Amino acid sequence: MGKDSRDYYGKHGTPQKYDPTFKGPIYNRGCTDVICCVFLFLAIVGYVAVGIIAWTHGDPRKVIYPTDSRGEFCGQKGTKNADKPFLFYFNIAMCVSPLVLLEFQCPTPQICVQQCPDRFLTFLNAHSSREPRDFEYYKQFCMPGFRSGKSVAEVLRDGECPAVIIPSKPFARRCFPAIHASKGVIMVGNETTYEDGHGTRKNITDLVEGAKNANRVLEARQLAMRIFEDFTVSWYWIVIGLVIAMVLSLLFIILLRYLAGIMVWVMIVMVILVLGYGIFHCYMEYSRLRGEAGADISLVDLGFQTDFRVYLHLRQTWMAFMIILSILEAVIILLLIFLRKRILIAIALIKEASRAVGHVMCSLLYPLVTFFLLCLCIAYWCTTAVFLSTSNEAVYKVFDDTPCPLLRNTCNPETFPSANESRLCPNARCQFAFYGGESAYHRSLLGLQIFNAFMFFWLSNFVLALGQVTLAGAFASYYWAIRKPDDMPAFPLFSAFGRALRYHTGSLAFGSLILAIVQIIRVILEYLDQRLKAAQNKFAKFLMVCLKCCFWCLEKFIRFLNRNAYIMIAIYGTNFCTSARNAFFLLMRNIIRVAVLDKVTDFLFLLGKLLIVGSVGILAFFFFTHRIRIVQDSAPPLNYYWVPILTVIIGSYLIAHGFFSVYGMCVDTLFLCFCEDLERNDGSQERPYFMSPELRDILLKGNSQAGEQEEVEEK
Repeated sequence: MGKDSRDYYGKHGTPQKYDPTFKGPIYNRGCTDVICCVFLFLAIVGYVAVGIIAWTHGDPRKVIYPTDSRGEFCGQKGTKNADKPFLFYFNIAMCVSPLVLLEFQCPTPQICVQQCPDRFLTFLNAHSSREPRDFEYYKQFCMPGFRSGKSVAEVLRDGECPAVIIPSKPFARRCFPAIHASKGVIMVGNETTYEDGHGTRKNITDLVEGAKNANRVLEARQLAMRIFEDFTVSWYWIVIGLVIAMVLSLLFIILLRYLAGIMVWVMIVMVILVLGYGIFHCYMEYSRLRGEAGADISLVDLGFQTDFRVYLHLRQTWMAFMIILSILEAVIILLLIFLRKRILIAIALIKEASRAVGHVMCSLLYPLVTFFLLCLCIAYWCTTAVFLSTSNEAVYKVFDDTPCPLLRNTCNPETFPSANESRLCPNARCQFAFYGGESAYHRSLLGLQIFNAFMFFWLSNFVLALGQVTLAGAFASYYWAIRKPDDMPAFPLFSAFGRALRYHTGSLAFGSLILAIVQIIRVILEYLDQRLKAAQNKFAKFLMVCLKCCFWCLEKFIRFLNRNAYIMIAIYGTNFCTSARNAFFLLMRNIIRVAVLDKVTDFLFLLGKLLIVGSVGILAFFFFTHRIRIVQDSAPPLNYYWVPILTVIIGSYLIAHGFFSVYGMCVDTLFLCFCEDLERNDGSQERPYFMSPELRDILLKGNSQAGEQEEVEEK
């Protein structure tokens, strides 16, 4: 070994030496990073304590059920409003902004009602009506305990009844005016104006902040309801689509086990053909719309439309799709041309991974364990977050339609009628405003929510790390077996899982803690960025963008380093820092091979995911758009067919990613073992390679070229 080589290896650690006793994952190992294991245990105990505190003080009914002006729930069983599920606003016009509509904290009396009003009616007309039914109908929208012994002026002055009721429809258990647009005109029922109860006619658009905001509220409500309707009528077809994606993924993995080389080339050709068909379809749609009325409207001029089918009638949409697919097709073809020799080497590694997976078939089911544990983490985090957010106390404030020096001050509804506030503001009322509090517990809620999010990140990363170490240990036992599979343990996956939990819980906690710290910092930066959006300080905005970019890159690097560190932990049983250092230096000593093998296989797996997702997505598109004649009548009628299509595409990708993640971990493990094998052994009878003959023939041939290139770079 020359001086340059010694300098090169000195910079990137010392290569592994031959050890005749090394036969794969070390079984006689000790516990690592015990302090981090203790910290994780204490953090979990604290997390449970936070959950108990949240469940003790929280009340999820505050999220599920609306609250009237007295702080009482609507529609809650066991209360006097059990048969009144909807919240009615006396004067919806006082909710002057969309923000108030979302927070449901209007400065107007609110009561629980059995049903929303379905007609226009003023209190004056109902009071003087010859039909007793009108007044009886109107009384259900007055304050509880209202008695008709006062004059109209006194009732309206005391705020016991609304001046007018307007046809409304329930949305999120609240009564909102039944606004609809007809030829650009905002209407309620067949009316464009309404009487405010004092003899004045007002425009319907005065109910909200102008016709523009009325349209936004209307469109948002309609969009949400239509999407929900689409899910209700198509959910079983979505499930069928996801089952098809799962079957295709499993079938692809099984075929990859026996026909790895053929399947990789079939996958490459199919991806090119699918993209080519997409380009052809876009061109045909673009040509078909030529000359049709309205097809040449610009996307900019059209603006945002909730009905996405409108965009499919524009030539510009199909042109954009065609350009995007063409660029993607060209990039993939160019990569395949330049990487054609490397693909042959990557296929050999995939073949070896297929054999490893074949000997550890239960590894394909391990993602279900990870999925189950992640669901537990998500469920606990969501439940705790909801209970924490609802553990505030009811806050009551002074509201008044006339000028009042005590407006918005906190008050006590039980003592307010006889307190000084009522004398200073005779027309004021003390009503429920929101949930909050000034106690030390309520001031610490933000910190508890941050701790809740931090623990969610820590535990989620720990679950993922446990899966990576388990799979790495199982596949490493395959690689380091001289006679495969005779020298492998009887249950390699369970053995690796037991070693990970028994000896390396602290190391997994350490690696996941570092990643969780970076992730929670990114969350805080996103929160600060939202707060700084209204600021005019350009330097602060620039600094925030730089910080977000740096921490994003840092998270990606830590994920990459942790993944390889977990492989070294599974093999040697060293602590996290030692494993991370050894893995990093091993990769740096084989940086050319990393680019040649590891990343090419990642690219091929990405093509496999795209093939499965694209196939299922195209099938879903033709089905939900009624273009498959055999099942044309079975497709459900939809408002937006992109809703189930996008759901199927996203779900298919997650399913395919779950299956391919096992192969990805297998390839990464075999790759690190291969690099270690090259440094420990020379292929002689005294120091034979552990790699299979098929892998040795093509990898050593391909890496001899990489080694020559590496020597050139060293010089």
